[in-house]
Amino acid sequence: MPDDGSFTYRGGRVAPGETANVRYEISETYLGDPVRIPVTVVNGERDGPTLFLSAASHGDELNGIEVVRTVAHDLDLSDLAGALVCLPVLNVPGFLAQERYLPILDRDLNRSFPGAPDSTSARRMAHSIFENFVRPCDLGLDFHTSTRGRTNVLHVRANTAASGVERLANAFGTSVVIDSEGPDGTLRAEATAAGVPTVTVEMGEAHRFQRDLIDEALRGVDSVLAEYGMREPPTVRWPGWRTVISGGDEKTWIRADAGGIVDVHHDRGAVVDEGDRICTITSPFKNDSVSLEAPFSGLLVGVLKNPVVSPGNPICHLVGLDDEVRRVVEARRSTGEA
Repeated sequence: MPDDGSFTYRGGRVAPGETANVRYEISETYLGDPVRIPVTVVNGERDGPTLFLSAASHGDELNGIEVVRTVAHDLDLSDLAGALVCLPVLNVPGFLAQERYLPILDRDLNRSFPGAPDSTSARRMAHSIFENFVRPCDLGLDFHTSTRGRTNVLHVRANTAASGVERLANAFGTSVVIDSEGPDGTLRAEATAAGVPTVTVEMGEAHRFQRDLIDEALRGVDSVLAEYGMREPPTVRWPGWRTVISGGDEKTWIRADAGGIVDVHHDRGAVVDEGDRICTITSPFKNDSVSLEAPFSGLLVGVLKNPVVSPGNPICHLVGLDDEVRRVVEARRSTGEA
């Protein structure tokens, strides 16, 4: 941020106390028409950090769009300290086609950061977004959903060993934190490497708004704003229990051993015991079946929603819980708190 507190990007400036809604050009179509992403910058009158919120780098992941739009346009930000850079739809071509990747190019925008000005179309788009609206920030929240046909509990993915990331991950207030560096080219990994601590927020499934998850994510954003003194009152969220899953912890994708029609017996967020039957796969005639069991006790972070599988397809994402966390989870669920 400049010394006068303005947020600047190529072609624009937002002074303290101002809000700007911008359609920012990042590329061109085959006809030479501009490809523009929507950006809202809210710059508070008081000094504070600059936080970016991004969504839909995968064009069919919609939950985060509503989170970012609500923060930008529905929250009372009259007392904001610092600035919010709200990027509700990064992958506009994918969003318009309701496809995960950039149409025709078949490139993953979320493997193209920080981008380059003289490279592929995807990396040029990523470069424009990154240099203008990510690198100038102090921290970031990048919203995602599971891919098509699967669903996730609300959780955070973060490289907690990197400077400033653990504080941000804890501030968002989810019960599950998956600790990893993240693949090269992802927004969170590259922003963090550039000195902008960033976490991925995973929530629900593609192609829909899920109001319960959106509302929960908005509470997480409020908690982050409180943690960094950007908004009053300073109430940082505690989810009641937390588990951090890192490299040495129990975690696995349970995959189908046979093709067929699958009946998943547990929803996302369920706690299962070792040996519990996770799903049953049957043939079209129901004269042959294969059951898959939990290899260890834990929490189902993600589960399949599409009821058909081939051998090797992922059924669910299982992470371990230590005994103390498990007791807390079960006690809270018995009283309806979780």
